[in-house]
Amino acid sequence: MLSPFLAFLLSALILCRIAVSQYSSDQCSWRGSGLTHEGHARDVEQVYLRCSQGSLEWIYPTGAIIVNLRPNTMSPAAARLSVCIKPSAESSGTNIYLDRSGKLRLLLREEEQAGARVHCFSIQEGAVFIEAVLHQDISRRITAFQYELVADLPRTNSLTAPCQPCSDAEVLLAVCTSDFVAQGSIVSVEQEEERSSVTVSLSRLLRQKTRVFVSGGGRAKRWTGRVKMPHQCGVRPGEGDFLFTGTVRFGEAWLGCMPHYKDFLTAYREAQRLGTNPCHVDTD
Repeated sequence: MLSPFLAFLLSALILCRIAVSQYSSDQCSWRGSGLTHEGHARDVEQVYLRCSQGSLEWIYPTGAIIVNLRPNTMSPAAARLSVCIKPSAESSGTNIYLDRSGKLRLLLREEEQAGARVHCFSIQEGAVFIEAVLHQDISRRITAFQYELVADLPRTNSLTAPCQPCSDAEVLLAVCTSDFVAQGSIVSVEQEEERSSVTVSLSRLLRQKTRVFVSGGGRAKRWTGRVKMPHQCGVRPGEGDFLFTGTVRFGEAWLGCMPHYKDFLTAYREAQRLGTNPCHVDTD
């Protein structure tokens, strides 16, 4: 059952009783105040953001805002994007929904936002509908999160996807499309509250989108860093030489496909022989 207030807001949308739409100054991030709704506490304000990443901060929330996240290109690939949001540790004062043609799906309650977990959903699931929760004192309420628009890649489109082995075709595609691709081994595994943090030592770094792995220097050049993965992956140190692929989310590397390196080489060379490799990789 929707709350009476939320039902009112949906009715307001239908009746086009929506506050004046506004764009952020840079179209990537937005900062607003519910105090602009004074006297119209049930207004619904439209926010439009047109970047691959940015942030939102809504202080003294009242009424509601609809956040329309879209890429700055209208290519066919844009329809296959996912949106990932990471609430700040102090985010409060609102419930967050997905709004698709007036139908709402709860994404995060107010009390769930402080955990700062990353939540991802398809861009086709709708806009982000942020409803202020009624409080006697709104002076300490701020809803804030970072967002990223990400491509749906094999095994990497969900930060909590089960760690199932990738097929050869998925591995070869991941090598071409992942944010990072590297050869190396597992040094240690640290169990965190909702994930595992794996320290890796890399003998070869084929690609990294951002600097998540750093060089240790020296003649035998190696890189080190941490890769995040769900608990159910069950990896342990010293299990062999792997090919690590995955995505970078909010400055953290998340695991995608992770075959043994010798298995990757076998699949790559066979695809090379057949002429079916989606891209070239220097394996020498």
